[in-house]
Amino acid sequence: MGKLFGTDGIRGVANEYPITCEMAMDIGRTVSHLFRAGTGRSKIVIGKDTRISGDMIEYALVSGICSMGVDAVLTDVLPTPGIAYMTSSMGANAGIVISASHNPFYDNGIKIFNKDGFKLSDEKEEEIEHIILNKKPGLMCKTVRDTGRAFKIEDAAKKYADFFEVRITWRF
Repeated sequence: MGKLFGTDGIRGVANEYPITCEMAMDIGRTVSHLFRAGTGRSKIVIGKDTRISGDMIEYALVSGICSMGVDAVLTDVLPTPGIAYMTSSMGANAGIVISASHNPFYDNGIKIFNKDGFKLSDEKEEEIEHIILNKKPGLMCKTVRDTGRAFKIEDAAKKYADFFEVRITWRF
């Protein structure tokens, strides 16, 4: 794997390279560029855990996404599988979760899902990494007329819980 992605996304100490606001903005721009729909409005779902650095990273991601003419759909606090579910069920172009799971509170991470809610292939991660490290994603930004919007889903946790309840009910 490359210089940014590890076995489960990009991780590190929050506010230190590579988990900085600048990097999060570039990740938002690059993911928007690569996963944008051919026609129509594109959207990327973003969720997070309860780490103190989550808001900082979320807002930087949203800035990058919106600067590329893509809408950011915010779920607030939701577990990683919930973001995968919301990404696929909403027909989003991609999903991003801000979490470092079992790591210490001062760490954080960014994990990206494809439109089906699955982890990205190594090849797609390498493509994202190449753009971020070599191509200056800020140069790809759209005009103000094409700026994306940010929307908050107030009932994301309920939608995920309903899905989870249905899945458990069917198993028994």
